[in-house]
Amino acid sequence: MKYGVFKDEAREYVITNPKTPVKWINYIGDLRFGGFVDHTGGALICKGDPSLNRMTKYIQQMPSSDFKGETLYMRIKTDSGYKVFSPFFVPTLDNYDAFECRVGLGYNKIVTEFYGVKTECTIFIPQNAQVEIRDIRVTNISNGPLEIDVIPVLEYTHPDAVKQFTNADWVPQTMQSRQFVNSDGVRTLIQYPFMHRDKQVNYFTSNYPASSFETDRRVFLGDNEYGTWVAPNALLKDELENNETHRGDNIAALMHRLGTLKAGESKRIITQLGQRESYAVALPEIERFRNEAEVDKAFEALRSFWEGYLVSMQADTPDAAFNSMMNVHNPRQCYITYYWSRYLSYYQLGMGTRGLGFRDSSQDVMGVVSHMPEKAKELIIKLLSVQNKNGSAMHQFNPLSMEATNGDAHEMPDRPQYYGDDHLWIVLAVSAYIKETGNAAFLKENVSFYEKDQWGAPVESGTVHDHLARALNFTKNNMGAHGLPLLGFADWNDCVNLPTGAESMFNACLYSRALLEMIDLEEFLGNKDKATAYKADHALMKKNLNEQAWDGEWYVRYYEADGTPLGSSKNSHGQIYLNGQSWPVFSGLATEERGRQALDSARKMLNTSKGLKLSAPGFNGYDPDIGGITTYPPGAKENGGIFLHTNPWMMIAEAIMGDGNRAYEYYDQINPAAKNDIIDEYECEPYVYPQNILGDEHPLFGLARNSWLSGTSSWTYQAASQYILGIRPQMDGLLVDPCVPANWKRFSVERTFRGCRYIINVENPGGVCKGVKSILVDGKEIDKPVVPVFTDGGTHEVKVVMG
Repeated sequence: MKYGVFKDEAREYVITNPKTPVKWINYIGDLRFGGFVDHTGGALICKGDPSLNRMTKYIQQMPSSDFKGETLYMRIKTDSGYKVFSPFFVPTLDNYDAFECRVGLGYNKIVTEFYGVKTECTIFIPQNAQVEIRDIRVTNISNGPLEIDVIPVLEYTHPDAVKQFTNADWVPQTMQSRQFVNSDGVRTLIQYPFMHRDKQVNYFTSNYPASSFETDRRVFLGDNEYGTWVAPNALLKDELENNETHRGDNIAALMHRLGTLKAGESKRIITQLGQRESYAVALPEIERFRNEAEVDKAFEALRSFWEGYLVSMQADTPDAAFNSMMNVHNPRQCYITYYWSRYLSYYQLGMGTRGLGFRDSSQDVMGVVSHMPEKAKELIIKLLSVQNKNGSAMHQFNPLSMEATNGDAHEMPDRPQYYGDDHLWIVLAVSAYIKETGNAAFLKENVSFYEKDQWGAPVESGTVHDHLARALNFTKNNMGAHGLPLLGFADWNDCVNLPTGAESMFNACLYSRALLEMIDLEEFLGNKDKATAYKADHALMKKNLNEQAWDGEWYVRYYEADGTPLGSSKNSHGQIYLNGQSWPVFSGLATEERGRQALDSARKMLNTSKGLKLSAPGFNGYDPDIGGITTYPPGAKENGGIFLHTNPWMMIAEAIMGDGNRAYEYYDQINPAAKNDIIDEYECEPYVYPQNILGDEHPLFGLARNSWLSGTSSWTYQAASQYILGIRPQMDGLLVDPCVPANWKRFSVERTFRGCRYIINVENPGGVCKGVKSILVDGKEIDKPVVPVFTDGGTHEVKVVMG
């Protein structure tokens, strides 16, 4: 616990040492207005699009000690001048008497003590408002009076994030700032590139009179910018210079003179950063949040939102780290990936045209559908609208313009211009929504396909049901020589880009899992003929996979166009792939015997103490015929690294096969909360899942990277809630089918489902991993492990005995 501790009662992680191995961040707001704030107060804020409407200049690649985006300075008047420091630690790096950054649900609260001054700064974005609030409380905790000044500072970027770094002539020529001041001395600084002056301005203000201001970085740092953020020359003078910048690097700095605070005395300043069409349009919101009571009310509303969100499912198990992730941090991360997909993080820079990924967001939906089903539906409709008429899907899209692209496929025009898996994920997402809500009428709603005519209007639309059927038909009509689906440009592992004609066993399994979901849907709708046809398709794929892709002890992962296998004992590198073993079980394609053998082979060849590797052994040299996987050294990312997204699929597969000990072991191995004591090895935030951990072929085995925006979040939440705890929505009710470690003697779950509250208590007196002996619902025994749907809006007691 060198860097911090979990405070589950407050639903916070408290960082107590600011010198974390890498920056640890938290998200505030959402994609409409928001971004992330790091644990030393730096922030990257945007409105709508981090690529085309970015507000603060936060450069992730710069050292952690550097100023990034926003900070807070204070100064204390002394006999010899001013003692200048930052209560956020960065960028002045003064020695602190106390440091806490409380990473909360939608907020960071930084609480520090320096030089007899206690500072508490709560950073958040209110629900249904588009303004970043920094609520600063300053207390003199020394034994005598202190004269204190408070100077919040931020640096702007050009809205076009790419141009900011590629055009050092045009950008500074356009950037300007102006000020408005009230009669009481309260100031608002507005900023814009000249082309946006009359339609879109950033504003920065506070609720406290500012004696002076600065908007020119060059002047603020001083000495022709040989002054530094550590000790800006401007803060050594009595006042700032009140420059309204006409060009150059724009900042916003406000000098607040608190005067002399007696021992124990406190003062409060509230700053706001926002963007509106003009100062006049912004003024009502500015005035609202200058009111301390309004800020308090907004923060309580944020807390209340998260209480309501998390209450959808709460678990109490024998494992505190499991409970912490399951009840707080994992559903929170799922919420973040729903909004941000893979767009903007400390590692995803949010520049260019990436936007939201079709496959990514389809999976992200499944992690939030139990908590906000109608929001999940909204995103599903957006995803369906970038599906093509032929059933395939565009790879990524901008959620504002809805312009879509084929991703990286365009860089290799000799390869297929579609991803072989994208379109299939939406079948799983729609099924998850309908099983959660019972809203089968959604299948009848009309959604346009992506293709447009010359005026930009959709040329065709279809029902949701039609979209799903076309997705399945696209794969069915694009099979290779072994009767397995074609790879396309890539499948889920988009770093393997084989020449045209390659086949993907993963696509075979995802297709088959989608078939199982469609069979459930069709049977629920009473479409027996369609269900029968899909069952036949599934049976054919099961036959083909087992006849063509079994390598003797595990399943092959790919076939190249000439029939050469990849993921085979015949290969010197990439002999076995994790997805090649978990997904045949998850999709119902593996036989009982081969399923167990495949999972055992994966355990033997891919498991490590830090998680399951994606493949082994790693490729040790670049091979353009195989693709991006070979750009990484062995043990990194897709090339034999522990790519965490794949680990929950093994948890699910082991749970299906009945081994709760292994399912839980695989969960625990990657649980970030369990890494809190080994942070110097692990490095990333212990309160969210990263994308990857370096594998045991790498010298830095155990080091994690690319936290927050990962499909690991959604799938680990599904694995834990639906397969380990076993609380899984079905068309006709709530299936209770736990698969837990044998030493778990009991656990409980509270789950909201279709308007009712279910209190589920599970006893395991015999110490089994799987199997339900009896279920009582409101005191009455039921004959199958599916709790029926109630419509009374009440609370229902469910008692389960395993055996």
